[in-house]
Amino acid sequence: MKRRKFIRNSTQAGIGFSLLGIYSCKDEKKVVKEEENVEKDALMSIAPFFKLSLAQWSIHNMINNDGVDPYTFAEKAKNWGFEGLEYVSQLYNKELEPANYSKEAMQSFVDKSNAEAEKHGLKNVLIMIDGQGDLAISDSKERKKAVENHYKWVDAAASMGCHSIRVNLSGSSDPIEWKANSIDGLSQLSTYAKTKNINILVENHGGLSSNAAMLSEVMSQVNMSNCGTLPDFGNFCIKRKDPKDYSAGCAENYDIYKGVKELMVHAKAVSAKSHDFDANGNETEIDYVHMLQIVKDAGYTGYIGVEYEGSELSEEEGIIATRDLLLKASKEVT
Repeated sequence: MKRRKFIRNSTQAGIGFSLLGIYSCKDEKKVVKEEENVEKDALMSIAPFFKLSLAQWSIHNMINNDGVDPYTFAEKAKNWGFEGLEYVSQLYNKELEPANYSKEAMQSFVDKSNAEAEKHGLKNVLIMIDGQGDLAISDSKERKKAVENHYKWVDAAASMGCHSIRVNLSGSSDPIEWKANSIDGLSQLSTYAKTKNINILVENHGGLSSNAAMLSEVMSQVNMSNCGTLPDFGNFCIKRKDPKDYSAGCAENYDIYKGVKELMVHAKAVSAKSHDFDANGNETEIDYVHMLQIVKDAGYTGYIGVEYEGSELSEEEGIIATRDLLLKASKEVT
């Protein structure tokens, strides 16, 4: 009571105490802010349970539309904070197709890619193969041709120190035929790839390959140690409203979380698909914490490849946003 009376009766002392209170409050807030920053820095410094790679498809518009040299891939990935590289075969078609994928042309691709990866200190992880024939087609001769078309890419992957190539199970739309054809095509290709110490991975990439239960069954039937899956967080459209118009949307979707969980049993790589982000930096349609929990629970500790396919952000902005979301979400899994 005496202290309160003294303050009331002394204007100068009152001002002094008030100012002291203000500075104390400011100091306290400053300390709290500094502690929060320390905690945040400490949290972000914790290494995630996976390694970060970049899927080259994330910069396909830069390459196809803006004339960016695909061999700058390693330099860009390094600048954006990635450790691994996931190449996309079709992004080198302008160079390889006119040469009919000759040994010389393929060797040039390998040599240039290796030189850039080494220059920037990055690891070649895998090559995603497109346009080399349908591995699940019903015509056995055509299927065999498709298998053999992939041999050069198996050889390239081996020469680049990759652990895998990603293939597509395109072909028959009949589930029974597709399953039998897929088992045969993968068995043939995996048998060749085994001699090169390369894995053959199938991504859920539309059509019946996006039926995770069926794809998992194919893997079990192939039953080869170098044949597995590459679960993608977002490619679970089994049937499109209009196969000729991608923008028309999906008519039949497989549950994405169920699908990733089923495919993780056979996974040797993982793809973090992204399109759009909300104000908090979260993907608008994919719960990354949920996805990463599934991946971690499966015991996976390899590379997770960022694959941005959105249009709201630029490719660079989308890649960085996806990278940051992966790192943030990795701190929330148990």
